[in-house]
Amino acid sequence: AIMQYLSLSLTICSKMAPFLSIILLLMMMEARPGVAIVELPPNVTVPAIFAFGDSIVDTGNNNYLKTLAKCNFPPYGKDFMGGIPTGRFSNGRILTDFLGSHDLLTGVCFASGSSGYDPFTCKTENVISISQQLEYFKEYIQKVNQLVGEEKTQFILANSVFIILAGENDLFNTCGDNPFRKILNDDFFTDRVINFASSFIQ
Repeated sequence: AIMQYLSLSLTICSKMAPFLSIILLLMMMEARPGVAIVELPPNVTVPAIFAFGDSIVDTGNNNYLKTLAKCNFPPYGKDFMGGIPTGRFSNGRILTDFLGSHDLLTGVCFASGSSGYDPFTCKTENVISISQQLEYFKEYIQKVNQLVGEEKTQFILANSVFIILAGENDLFNTCGDNPFRKILNDDFFTDRVINFASSFIQ
C-alpha cells in the first residue's frame, strides 16, 4: 500500500507540475518569525480569509456531522486557548488560526476533515465534499450581499485570500482496502482527481 501511495503521489505531482512550481516557490522562500513574506502596499489590507479542503484547515465543521472523522475530544485542543477540544485536527491552532480570526465578514472555513476532491472520498467518510463546500460558499456570498450590499461584498471577494488544502484523503482512500478503487488504474484515478481539483479551482 505504501508503494502504491508513493506511486500515485508522484503521478499526481508530475501531472500538476504547473501548479506545484508555485507551491514549491512559496515553500522555498525564507520565512522568519515576525517577518512577512509578502508585504502589502501601505493602506492595503486583506479583508477576509476563506478556507476549503480537509482536516488541515477544518476548524470544527465535522462536529456537526454524523461521521467518525471528528476530534472534538481530548487530547485534541490541549494547547488551544483554554485547552478545550474544538474539532480542529490538532492539539492547538491550525494554519488559518495563524492567519487571522474569522467571522462572517472576515472569513469562513468551509473545510471538512477527511474530505477530498473526489466525491467518492467524502461519501465513504460522510463528510462535506469539496463541491458542497463551494455551494456553502455561494450561500455565504448571498448572506454577505444581504448584510453589506453588493459593492462591499465584491470588494471582500476580490481582495481576500483563498486557501485550498485537499487531495491527501483521495490518496489514502485509494491505497486502503477499497474494492471500488482497485478496479481503477493509476492513470485513470490521477486524471480523475486532477479533473475534480481543476474544476473546483475554476
